[in-house]
Amino acid sequence: MSFNDIITYPFSLLLLALYNLTSNYGLAVILFAVVIKVILLPFQMKSKRSMMRTTRLNPILKELEKKHEGNKQKYQEEVAKLYKEEKINPMSGCLWTLIPFPILIALYSVIRQPFTRLMRLTEDQVTTITNRLVDMAAYELPARSDAYHEITLANLVHDNFDAFKDISSKLVDIDFNFLGMNLGLRPQWNFFANVDWSNSADWAPALGLFLIPIISGLLAYLSMKVSNATNPSVAQQQGSMKGMMMVMPLFSIYIGFIMPAALGIYWIANSVLASVQDTILNRYYTKILDKEDAERREKMHLREAELERKRLETEKLREIGATERNKNTSKKKIQSVQKAQNEERLAAERAKEKERRRAELGISDDTPASQVGNRRYARGRAYVEDRFTNPEGAEEATKAASAFSDIDEAVDKDFSETADVDSGSTDASAGNDAENEA
Repeated sequence: MSFNDIITYPFSLLLLALYNLTSNYGLAVILFAVVIKVILLPFQMKSKRSMMRTTRLNPILKELEKKHEGNKQKYQEEVAKLYKEEKINPMSGCLWTLIPFPILIALYSVIRQPFTRLMRLTEDQVTTITNRLVDMAAYELPARSDAYHEITLANLVHDNFDAFKDISSKLVDIDFNFLGMNLGLRPQWNFFANVDWSNSADWAPALGLFLIPIISGLLAYLSMKVSNATNPSVAQQQGSMKGMMMVMPLFSIYIGFIMPAALGIYWIANSVLASVQDTILNRYYTKILDKEDAERREKMHLREAELERKRLETEKLREIGATERNKNTSKKKIQSVQKAQNEERLAAERAKEKERRRAELGISDDTPASQVGNRRYARGRAYVEDRFTNPEGAEEATKAASAFSDIDEAVDKDFSETADVDSGSTDASAGNDAENEA
């Protein structure tokens, strides 16, 4: 058994079992999509919850970014600590979004080769069927290789099934017709030039096949809209998501026209099921995560209260001279602690100074449009998102974005010089303290 056989075997068993159950090829494909969704549901539930929990942490991440502005390493450490505490893997939601594509490829192979993949006939048995159809003058060998010749043969066998029963007990009478359309055929984008418009039996099936890729593309777009609405963290990535919102539906339409119509039916069913699943899981996990958020806020409040209590207690002890430094603490460790405290202080002062200068110029303190994640100028220092759609306000917005950037640059430069001076003072102070203790 080849590698392709191993991959497609479970899918062929499932599709064939559903066809034998329903005696309807289109319905079997739809049920196939349902069963696959049910099988993957536990994994997709886990992925959905992880994505929604990550979204809920965005306000905390913004607070951490503001708190540790200018100290990227500390920010990353705090983010990693937060994810660890919340048991979240930011990449866990990506894997399951790719699962439908290998399934689609395997299903394509099963549909394209109904004899060798779906029914598991041997090459010799397929050759026997081909020769018998040629002898019956029902089939003419193509002049060049045809990737879909097995579908053609299966349609002809269906019309003359009694003449082929003796070839194999595995041979199944497959009827590709669904709602008057042959799902083994590929939709034709130029069907209107090749049909008899006076005969509805000729143009109606061709029109139906043509609409399958169009409907699959529209539903793929709708499915992504629903997914973005229920996953704000994904929707916030406007640049990449706008591209995906166009590419994926167009890709659905493209594969709908180059592959058998059965694949389009599967894609339609998959998009509908995905939209329903996203809507239900969003409502389900919203209630759970609201409760988790309340517990997290209470936990953080208690932690902050405890830290404040300890701080006040330390301040009182320091005032009465009841605190003392551990004599075993090394000079290097003292310097490290004081340096970290100094960096935290400078980061807070830097943020306040930026807010003050922006307020003087009437610039809001919102996250700039140029920022991606914690990279403030990822799209350029004077980036304006609607530069071309709103040219009237583009010049003013560009000046505001540039001013925003200039303030950041100026303050960062000033505090960088201050940090160098403070760092030297801290090192000297730590050394003196250590010498005094010695």
